Amino acid sequence: MTTTQSAPAVSTAPETSGSRFIWSIRDCWTIVVQEFTHLLRQPSTFAWQIGFPVVMVLMFVYVFGSAMDVTGQGAGEGYVDFAMPGMFAMTMALGFMDTAYAVTHNKEKGFMDRFRSMPMSSSAPVTGRAVSDVIRAAIDLVVIAGVALLIGWRSGGSLTATLLAFVLLLWLRLALILVGIYLGLCIKNTETAGMLFAVAFPLGFISSVFTPPEMMPGWLGAIAAWNPVSSTATAIRELFETPGIQALEPSYWIDGHAIGAAIIWPAVIILIFLPLAVRQYRLLSR
Repeated sequence: MTTTQSAPAVSTAPETSGSRFIWSIRDCWTIVVQEFTHLLRQPSTFAWQIGFPVVMVLMFVYVFGSAMDVTGQGAGEGYVDFAMPGMFAMTMALGFMDTAYAVTHNKEKGFMDRFRSMPMSSSAPVTGRAVSDVIRAAIDLVVIAGVALLIGWRSGGSLTATLLAFVLLLWLRLALILVGIYLGLCIKNTETAGMLFAVAFPLGFISSVFTPPEMMPGWLGAIAAWNPVSSTATAIRELFETPGIQALEPSYWIDGHAIGAAIIWPAVIILIFLPLAVRQYRLLSR
């Protein structure tokens, strides 16, 4: 009589939320490394992303700034101190176009299909792109801040307040990066992605970046004041203790609560567009 012994069952530990989180973090970092490896192979792209804001700073400060009177002391007086925080905010705002274009390009070239074929967390392509773009945005800020110091801008706030201002700038950039990722996943081709300037133009220019909303027509000033970019620009002017802004009496409620708005606006955008971007990535056709 023979007896048949069954093979011992192989026990597998159930996947826990902690292990899934660690898996997501590792996959996110893999995407970050991949993005910077690609960037090192195409340094011209990075040079353009840094060079464009520098040209914008020089153009608006020296070409248009001489005709602007935002302090009541005469055209051009104190405009560098007023404009530079706005230029920091503008650079963070317009960067989402580069994100959307890069995501659309990766989708066209089949990178997204490659990611989908791998045992990878579905959030990693979104969070990895967001982290890599925030790191690049921090480098952009360092370069632009260096240019600002060369042309005479100085922060009048404490070191803590100055660092907080730059954190708020990156907080805004993170929120808009997620918007760019979502748009890039929705847009069909890079030609369409290149037309996003039509969206970015009102976001960046109908704001308090270059002129106070109080100097605009009432209806336009209200739109500009409630623009998230304006909240960040106004908040960092307060933190930088920009000379002359005390003389500008806020005409809108949100101007008097700019630091809080600069925290809340990006948080709301992140809560909306992070899940939307992950969902759109999952819905991509193979």
